Amino acid sequence: MESAFGTIDWVVFVAYFLLIAISSVLLSRKAITTSREYFVGGNTMPTLAVAISVLATSQSAATFLGGPEYSFRLDLTFLGFYASAFLAVIFVAKVLIPRFYAIKAVTVYELLEIRYGERAKQQAGVMFLIGRVFASGARLYIGALAVSMILFSDIEAGHVAIAIVTLMLGAMAYTYFGGVRSVIFSDIIQAVTYIGAGIAVLAYLYYSLNSDLSTILSALASEGKLNLVDLRSDFSSAANFTLWGLLSGWLLLNIAAYGLDQDMTQRVLSCKNQKEGERSLILSIVFTIPVVLLFLAIGLLLYLHYSHPDFSAVANGGPEQLFEGEKITIFMYYILNEMPEGLRGLVTVGAIAAALSSTNSVLGAMSSVAIEDIYKPWRLKQATIDEMHFVKAARMAVVVFALLLSIMAMVSYYWQRYSDLPLLSFALGVMAFAYTGLLGVFFSAIFTKRGNAQTIIPALVGGFLTVLVLQPYVLGYLTTFKLGFAWQILLGTLVSFLIMQSGTSQEERVKEKS
Repeated sequence: MESAFGTIDWVVFVAYFLLIAISSVLLSRKAITTSREYFVGGNTMPTLAVAISVLATSQSAATFLGGPEYSFRLDLTFLGFYASAFLAVIFVAKVLIPRFYAIKAVTVYELLEIRYGERAKQQAGVMFLIGRVFASGARLYIGALAVSMILFSDIEAGHVAIAIVTLMLGAMAYTYFGGVRSVIFSDIIQAVTYIGAGIAVLAYLYYSLNSDLSTILSALASEGKLNLVDLRSDFSSAANFTLWGLLSGWLLLNIAAYGLDQDMTQRVLSCKNQKEGERSLILSIVFTIPVVLLFLAIGLLLYLHYSHPDFSAVANGGPEQLFEGEKITIFMYYILNEMPEGLRGLVTVGAIAAALSSTNSVLGAMSSVAIEDIYKPWRLKQATIDEMHFVKAARMAVVVFALLLSIMAMVSYYWQRYSDLPLLSFALGVMAFAYTGLLGVFFSAIFTKRGNAQTIIPALVGGFLTVLVLQPYVLGYLTTFKLGFAWQILLGTLVSFLIMQSGTSQEERVKEKS
């Protein structure tokens, strides 16, 4: 098919990538001489910049397109996930961040080394790396799929591959030379880009409805689209973001995402001190909530646009959301079929910006874990090595992980089309599966005196497998009972924690021997 992009769209697209090229050069001019400078900016990063970077990292192309889909189909209860995230961030800021700064950590897994030894740090790091290859590779595929649809009006393998390479090169432009400092400042550019695109779409949709705000709100309220709290006590997968789930499993998930996932926490560790790190994390969630509300509002206006003839001449009860046989979100349908020239280009770069902000950060995070937690300790045991060696190794690791993520993205493309096995569902959820093991291990390390190096791997694997076997595509054919994802996270964390508690501490072993 011929590209739906018009001249103005291409001008916007080219201008955006020129901005990326120029800013990546400017942000990479500062010389880096140590791996600590590369991974945490030498602890010199401004609080506000870090907060915006964490905001940008938490948003991806999947969020950019998926937020409107949620409110279009349901209501505003998705905001509850970020209310839960606010509580999680307070916990991380007051419990975890002080501990990370006390040991001058470069990665979050160094905390386990203090408690359980070097192997514990490495084992948790490997779990993070495996999960991130799957999860971030799948997210890269989703972003590339959207870019291919808009740019080329198809999803042929060659065009999806071009989109993957484009996104990855854009991410590497910042990460490779400048490290986390470049990533943090580039995230400000990406955040402004995709938030600006969202505001432009919201304004366009609002004025195209030919109605006033009070009438719009009244219509949405009458159909329950403005609901904020779900008080159901349903434990099934049909219960999305119930209050009880938000205060249990989703809360745990957010603690892991903001405090135990190097992808998010690396930026916070780059602040000047503990207090600024805590402040940046809390500010990030304060900034995130209105951004999420922005994209949910887009979904609500799309609902009126397609479902209410009194608001829109094109209302038809909801279009068939398919593109070449693939199900697409309502926002993507609107972009492809109704968005005017110029705005389409802006939204395209907005989706790319959301994808880049999550991809460049994960490259830096994976590199930091691979080098600081695994390679550097091993190499220093062999001989005294100059710090520039580890800076070069860090950049090489960025290239290696960029390649692995790109391969995973293409694997997702082919698997989704030619296999009945839900690899994409697994890949997107695999990092959340891994969180349960990490939560059990870290909670044991922080709040108890039990557990040891020998119980780390069983705990990590036990938490992961608990959530995995509860997935519909694993045991769905054996039982009609379905447990909601929040409760799966809670159960997986409990299993992991109990496995850790089964191991005696070093102090207890000494007492037993004496």
